[in-house]
Amino acid sequence: MMILELFEGTPKVKPTADQQKTGHFAWLRTRMAADRTLMASVRTSTALIGFGFTIFQFFERLNQMMNVVPARNPGLARTISLLLVAIGTFSLIIALLEYRTFIRYLWNPDFEGIAGLGDRPKRTPALTIALLVCLIGLVILVALSVRTVQQ
Repeated sequence: MMILELFEGTPKVKPTADQQKTGHFAWLRTRMAADRTLMASVRTSTALIGFGFTIFQFFERLNQMMNVVPARNPGLARTISLLLVAIGTFSLIIALLEYRTFIRYLWNPDFEGIAGLGDRPKRTPALTIALLVCLIGLVILVALSVRTVQQ
């Protein structure tokens, strides 16, 4: 229930403790949903990066085997694997940018009353893992690109 206060002739509405708790828990659920969404992007990107790397390695080994007929398009598997790694890495970069924008919105001063956590945290485990997977994806992309150019 709302309590109406009069302050210098202007009515102000003050939320009760129950309403503050409800708002705070809604804010926390939204915050955790953002982390879950980021981790889903990490999972998808990891699968794309891993699958691209696996395709690259499989066809590298297949080409080195004896008694194996050479491929008609030897560069096709490399191109597909590079595309998968690139798509996985860049989709994670986009997810990180979206996450950052949304977290900044949640830490907006408008929500200060219901956030109730003081200073905002610098990094969460979800963000740290996403950054590491993104870094790994970039390293793999560069390594596969350099290896493809050398051959």
